[in-house]
Amino acid sequence: MVRVLRVQPESIAAELGITPGAELLAVNGRALDDFLDWEFLTADDSFELEAKLADGEHVVFEIERDGADPMGIELEPPNVRRCANRCEFCFIEGLPKGLRKPLYIRDDDYRLSFAYGNFATLSNLKEKDFERILEYRLSPLYVSVHATPWDARKKLLNNPKVPNIVEQLGRLTAGGIQFHGQMVVVPGLNDGDVLEQSLADLYAFGEACLSVALVPVGLTQFSHIYTGESMDQANAARILATAERWAARAERERGEPWVYGSDELYLLAGQALPAAAHYRDFAQIENGVGAVTALRDRVRAGVSRLPRLDGKRIGVVTGSAMAPLMPELLAQLHEATGAQFELIPTVNSLFGPTVTTAGLLVGADITRALDGRGDLDLALIPAETINDAGVFLDDAPFVRVREALPMPVYPSYDFIDVLEHEGQAASLTVSVARG
Repeated sequence: MVRVLRVQPESIAAELGITPGAELLAVNGRALDDFLDWEFLTADDSFELEAKLADGEHVVFEIERDGADPMGIELEPPNVRRCANRCEFCFIEGLPKGLRKPLYIRDDDYRLSFAYGNFATLSNLKEKDFERILEYRLSPLYVSVHATPWDARKKLLNNPKVPNIVEQLGRLTAGGIQFHGQMVVVPGLNDGDVLEQSLADLYAFGEACLSVALVPVGLTQFSHIYTGESMDQANAARILATAERWAARAERERGEPWVYGSDELYLLAGQALPAAAHYRDFAQIENGVGAVTALRDRVRAGVSRLPRLDGKRIGVVTGSAMAPLMPELLAQLHEATGAQFELIPTVNSLFGPTVTTAGLLVGADITRALDGRGDLDLALIPAETINDAGVFLDDAPFVRVREALPMPVYPSYDFIDVLEHEGQAASLTVSVARG
C-alpha cells in the first residue's frame, strides 16, 4: 500500500475523486509496496486500480487514458531502507550530536539509487529485491563498491555479514543491469593491492560497469571509528596515479577513461584538474567528479552575458579546498563586470578544519565570514550549503542569517546565476532558498 500526498487539480486522479490521504492498494490485482510498483505498474494506458479513499470507502477504478496523460498523484515519501553497516569512513558517524534527526539517517536503498542516483552498498538486498531490480530493469544503479575483495570489504563496512559484491554484481549484470561504482579510498585499507584488484574486477564487467569514481576518505573532528591512515598529498598522488593508469588502458580499449579521480583527490595531490573532455558526460558530477571543471566551463560560457557592475564590491565565501582555484574565476568575472571580487576562504566550524568542502559550510561559518562587512555591496555563498527548506546543516535558516548581515547575501551555484540579472536573479535565488 502507498498513500497519496497530493493530487494535481484537473488531473485524472482528481476527476476520479482521489484525494490526499487515500491509500492505493493494488494495480491489476498486484499489491503496491512502494513508488516503484506505482510507477511501473501504472505505465500502461489501461489498468485496474484498487484504492481506499480518505473517507474509508473501498473502490476499484477501471482506468483508460492516453499514455501522455499523467495520473496527477504525488505519493508520500517511502520509508527509507537503513544502512546496516558502520563504514570506517561513514560521514554520519562523524557528525556531532544535537543536529536535526534526519541528518543521522543512513540510507542504503537500491530504490533511491535508481530513482535519484544515491549510492547504495547493496549489502541489504534480499531475494525479493533482486527479483524486483531485474523485473523492473532498474538500471543504471549507483553502487558503493569500496572494495571487491571480500575480506577488505567486510573490514571497510565494519560488517562481517556483508555479501560478496562481485557475486551480487554478477547476478545483476547477467540480467542486463548496468551500474556506476564508487570507491571511497582509505589509505592502508583499500588502496594498493586492494584497489588494483577492485578495479580489475570491475573492469571485467565490461560495459555493465559504466564508470568508477575514486573518492578520498573525508573525516570530521568527530569521526571515531576510523582506523586507516591519513589522506595526505602523497597518498592522494598515488591513488591518482592508479586511476590515470587504468583510465589510459580504458581509453585504448574502450574509447573512454572509465575510472575517474574526484576533484578532491586532484586538489589534495596538488595536481591540475583535467579538461572537460576527460569527463565525457560528467556521469558522476554529483559525486564531486568534474564539478570544478564544469564550474569553470559555466563561468567561461556565461561571462559574456553579465552586466557592468563597476564600483560594486562583492564578497565570495568558499571553503579552503576551493580557495586556490577561485582567483582565476574571479578575475574573469572582474574583467566582464568591472566589479571588485573579494575571496573569503572560510574554515568549517562544525565539522572541523579537515572538512574543506564549500558545500558543507554552515550558517555560523557564513555569519562569521561576513559579519561587520559593511564595505561589501553584496556577498555570494555556495548554494549547496542550503537544503530545499532553506536551512544550513547547523539548522540556521538562510533567511535569518541573511537578515543579520549588513549586505545582501545570495546563494549561487556558478556566479552567473546571480550576477546575470543583478537583483532580479538574486531575488529569484533567495526565493528558491526560502523554499
